[in-house]
Amino acid sequence: QSTVCEKIMELLGQNEVEQRQRKVLILSQDSFYKVLTAEQQAKALKGQYNFDHPDAFDNDLMRSTLKNIVEGKTVDVPTYDFVTHSRLAETTVVYPADVVLFEGILVFYNQDIRDMFHLRLFVDTDSDVRLSRRVLRDMKRGRDLEQILTQYTTFVKPAFEEFCLPTKKYADVIIPRGVDNMVAINLIVQHIQDILNGDICKWQRGALNGH
Repeated sequence: QSTVCEKIMELLGQNEVEQRQRKVLILSQDSFYKVLTAEQQAKALKGQYNFDHPDAFDNDLMRSTLKNIVEGKTVDVPTYDFVTHSRLAETTVVYPADVVLFEGILVFYNQDIRDMFHLRLFVDTDSDVRLSRRVLRDMKRGRDLEQILTQYTTFVKPAFEEFCLPTKKYADVIIPRGVDNMVAINLIVQHIQDILNGDICKWQRGALNGH
């Protein structure tokens, strides 16, 4: 999801714009991982904590932050350290934008949060590609291959099948092959450009009519 969002930002030219001036921004569900207890953190450092379960996220903070963003407020978003598995003291300031791309594995799982989205995209990537990207990413975070693979088979794959994959039914648009599907990505980019240009799309008309 993050790769697709970054490609969208690149095609819109928004990745080169100073953060305060951006009309489009990316927000990640990963920023909202819960603060772990000492026992949970010890498990996490051994690869024995399930970060792919819905309960791993601070849904109340996620919901209130998204609500404030929708209302055009400047918000402080938590900064999460994936090496130490902890929420840092410093936060990231997110300024109001016309379009917010909220990405994550379980963004459709909670109905209150799911209902906030005007357009729901499901990035459908081959399982081998998902695994290879995860291995490369986690090795950069200092984890050894055996721990990564054990965590994948114990937590990641089962959680994907139980919690993430069933939410595919809530998607308005499914993007097969992820970032390689430039036809789908270009359509999304055009849709965002229409919003930025002030062209009223269907969901906006519905809002104006009180639906």
